[in-house]
Amino acid sequence: MLSMKFKALKLHTENLAAEREFYHTTLGLPVIDDVTDQFTVEVGWSKLTFQESPVPFKYHYCFLIPSNKLDEALTWTEQRTTVINIEGDKKKQFFDDWNAESFYFFDASGNIVEFIVRYDLKNETEEPFDSSQILCVNEMGLPTKDVADSNQILEENLGTSFYKGDQQRFGTNGSAEGIFLLPNYTVKETWFPTSIALKPLPFEATFENGGNSFQLKFEAEKLLIAKS
Repeated sequence: MLSMKFKALKLHTENLAAEREFYHTTLGLPVIDDVTDQFTVEVGWSKLTFQESPVPFKYHYCFLIPSNKLDEALTWTEQRTTVINIEGDKKKQFFDDWNAESFYFFDASGNIVEFIVRYDLKNETEEPFDSSQILCVNEMGLPTKDVADSNQILEENLGTSFYKGDQQRFGTNGSAEGIFLLPNYTVKETWFPTSIALKPLPFEATFENGGNSFQLKFEAEKLLIAKS
């Protein structure tokens, strides 16, 4: 099975300075580019860029960590910011169909950030957890009003495959190392585990699949994809 990997993700924020402080100082990710209206941090094999915007955006995306480090990462994160309670005092969520487990927190813009372990990857490490063990951008939310259509566009242009879920309410496209989340925002209204509304927000991504590199731009609910 081909493995999709996010190499770069570009998002928008109205809180550029606060985001820079959060990702560099709070999470300890190295800043590798910093100009007037945007900055980039290194996240393992991915790069995450925030560009200044006059209006707010609230995305959902996910970082992959080693499969034996969830509890350690949870403790590490709680020392730095607030982890979202899922039910009562429960902070972790196991996804049986995915053989994955995760927890969530907000960044400085109110984006829903997730740390996830995927047990099938068997990417354990004995090193103590710190920001150097955040392996990559692993998931990016791409809300749509037609899961099947969005999945077909991705499959035809990227050579990726439908991953998990269904093609009516919440589907996914990609592989364990890189996934587009495809919730139908006309059916599913909010991002788990929050009350934040699902919206088709603009972003750009560069990623690899099957030895090829692609650039994707999502804007005005349209997917623009080019081989790079």
